[in-house]
Amino acid sequence: MTVAEATVKVLNKVGLHARPAVVFVKTARKFKSKVEICKEDECVDAKTLLKVLSLDVVYGDVITIKAEGEDAEEAVKTLVELVESKFGEE
Repeated sequence: MTVAEATVKVLNKVGLHARPAVVFVKTARKFKSKVEICKEDECVDAKTLLKVLSLDVVYGDVITIKAEGEDAEEAVKTLVELVESKFGEE
């Protein structure tokens, strides 16, 4: 079982709320692997919108994206790139 993990800083102005969260969750759901997003010591299922929103990720927060499964490395890489692109908002 492949496990991948990366840490990334959220730099879009609204953080991981509303539209960016929907884009993040939809992207996470494309992968077969189990995907989690973590802020500080709290980790939630990255494929569940309400759980992602519950982390209250704001501008400047550092999040960790973890994945476990056959496409874990690709999932983490894709989600990190999404966050780094500021969800295409800016």
